[in-house]
Amino acid sequence: MSTAQLMMRPGRNVIARRMSAIGPLTGTAAVVCLLLVLVAVIGPWIAPYDATALDPLAVLAPPSPEHWLGTDNLGRDLLSRLLIGARPSLAGPALVLVLSAVVSTALAILGAWYGGWVDAVISRAVEITFAFPGLILAVVAAAVFGSGFLAPVLALSIAYVPLLTRVLRSAALKERSLPYIEALRIQGSSGWTVCLRHLLPNLLPLIVVQCAVGFGYAMLDLAAISYLGLGIQPPAPDWGVMVANGQPSIVGGNPEQSVYAAAVVVAAVVAFNLVGERLARLFDIEAHS
Repeated sequence: MSTAQLMMRPGRNVIARRMSAIGPLTGTAAVVCLLLVLVAVIGPWIAPYDATALDPLAVLAPPSPEHWLGTDNLGRDLLSRLLIGARPSLAGPALVLVLSAVVSTALAILGAWYGGWVDAVISRAVEITFAFPGLILAVVAAAVFGSGFLAPVLALSIAYVPLLTRVLRSAALKERSLPYIEALRIQGSSGWTVCLRHLLPNLLPLIVVQCAVGFGYAMLDLAAISYLGLGIQPPAPDWGVMVANGQPSIVGGNPEQSVYAAAVVVAAVVAFNLVGERLARLFDIEAHS
């Protein structure tokens, strides 16, 4: 790593001191994130019941040894639906951020490296895409291409590209202007080599921070789409679907299904946001949402 790069970034001792200063709130948030990911991976194997199995004799049953969190209006076990629903509820936002981050990083590096009309075209395209709210675009895509998992995810990925590109482009332009980049070019390094071995690694902390902060917003957007009936379809378990399905039972005094699902969504959003903000302070990065 060049001297210029070392001067721009905190040393290992500084990062170690900052990590040791992580408070109990951020530590708890990190544990919650890890538990959610673990549940998403092993949820189908530890769920006590089939998430779609109906039990007419246990409709809206209260918590009991047989059903720890009770059942819904069709007699389905709520704990099983929460555990199995964790996978699509977390996989959707993760896929949105991965797709949008890959495209945004490529556009940011391309515009910063070539500049001129290439950067101008990318900038104008980003500005135009900003005119389309992500949630509205996802709803339109679901209405046109059909409800389910893929259409809203792809639509939100497109909508999140300008948000990430704007941030990454500024960082890439700043990195591109550093003396070590010109020194590498004088030494004969190709553009691909410089971009892949220097620009991209130096943007990774910013990419990670933006994805961590954006995860919660993507989760809320996808949950809202599922709530509207344009995302994953019943009887498949999904936290947004569970909030919608439990709404009629609230009036009858059985809000458990909606409350449980909404609570885990809120917990996930808060936890990922706290971790993202902490990572931003750790790397001296300003997080954008």
